[in-house]
Amino acid sequence: MTKIKTVFSEKYAAETPTTSMRKLGPVAAEAERRGLAELVEPRDCDIVARLRRLHSPDYVDAFVGGEAGWLASSQGWPWTPEIRDGVLEINKGQLTAAELALEEGLAANVAQGFHHAPYGSGMGFCTFNGLALVAQEHPGKEVVVLDCDEHGGNGTEDFTERLSNLRQITIHGQSFGCRGSERSVCVNLDSVTEDFSPYRDALGLAFDKLDEWSPDLVIYQAGADPHVDDPLGTVGLTTEQLRERDRLVFDGLLARNVPVLFVLAGGYQEPIEDKLMPLHVNTFEEAFRSLNSDSRPASVA
Repeated sequence: MTKIKTVFSEKYAAETPTTSMRKLGPVAAEAERRGLAELVEPRDCDIVARLRRLHSPDYVDAFVGGEAGWLASSQGWPWTPEIRDGVLEINKGQLTAAELALEEGLAANVAQGFHHAPYGSGMGFCTFNGLALVAQEHPGKEVVVLDCDEHGGNGTEDFTERLSNLRQITIHGQSFGCRGSERSVCVNLDSVTEDFSPYRDALGLAFDKLDEWSPDLVIYQAGADPHVDDPLGTVGLTTEQLRERDRLVFDGLLARNVPVLFVLAGGYQEPIEDKLMPLHVNTFEEAFRSLNSDSRPASVA
């Protein structure tokens, strides 16, 4: 059985007011303990220089330096050196995981905090847009983000207008400012607790767009905050519906032989070990099952 190459470093963890960076260590440890993940350290690189090419240099410098004022904490947390160091390491890991996905066909980064960050600041517990960073660092690859978070990928939408090789499909409950465009397809859903078919239909639309766009890499934002018990959620997916979402996504992507990088995305239930960690580990289980399956469906439609 093939384990999922999964990028993680102890440096990712930081004490954040939300679960965002506190959950990463427990999820990585449990995925490894269950034999689902082979943990890989991020490869070193000059991540600050790369982020300064992606975002406003003034914003990057303010965050790295911990400057007074709103920019350094514009993602929504008081600035600390621990958060800074964790965020920078997570973005190094994102580039490592993208390379592994292109080499292996499937890889993960035990990361969060990307899709709300636009060009000039952080937003919504997202500091830098590590999704757009992958597209910037692979200009010869067509990159599509499949965002299945509770909240729309407004920051990624901003970068689809800046990077010609980046597109996204975002399926969400709360738009978070997403407007939609030819390069940013937005699907807004009400609660699906009693009827999963609207979510299945949305994924069918997503796969139609993927077939049209023929990406070289898909980045899957596997958010846990659409869960019915999440304090910030409205989509209302049950635990089994979240599993079905992940099952459909991984089966559909791997059946198309599209390299896939997946990240954890949102999820705010506490205590982490009892409520949130199992939802993220379920995503690893579905990815592992699909990776090791002898037969995969050609489509979710």
